[in-house]
Amino acid sequence: MSMMSEFRQFAMRGNVVDLAVGVIIGGAFGRIVDSLVQDVIMPPIGKIFGGLDFANYYIPLNNQATGLALAEAKKAGAVIAYGNFLTILLNFIILAFIIFQMVRLMNRMRERLVPTEAAAAPATPEDILLLREIRDSLRRPPTQ
Repeated sequence: MSMMSEFRQFAMRGNVVDLAVGVIIGGAFGRIVDSLVQDVIMPPIGKIFGGLDFANYYIPLNNQATGLALAEAKKAGAVIAYGNFLTILLNFIILAFIIFQMVRLMNRMRERLVPTEAAAAPATPEDILLLREIRDSLRRPPTQ
């Protein structure tokens, strides 16, 4: 089998196609959540914490002026950009919560759509098992 045909067979498996679709949708969904956090949630939080852009909060490490924007402060030297980190952390928490809710909803729908498995067959009573053993032993030819 040539490498191209082997690759084609690999790429056309359902799992790979499903994974590709999931990555594409996940990327788009990530941008939606990022916009939600950056454009809707963080501005009120920034207003509460002094009216500044929350992503521009940082601790200068090279004696930069503290009033600079984060990009300018990074040009002047190393900084600890904790505001940017908190924004990304909030992004992750919201995304994880939404995904959790989606999985929870899918599991509930699956439980409703897939009929519950029939109860396991009751255990065979011991007297029936003994009668089966006797029957099987009577069917065997006698040994000499």
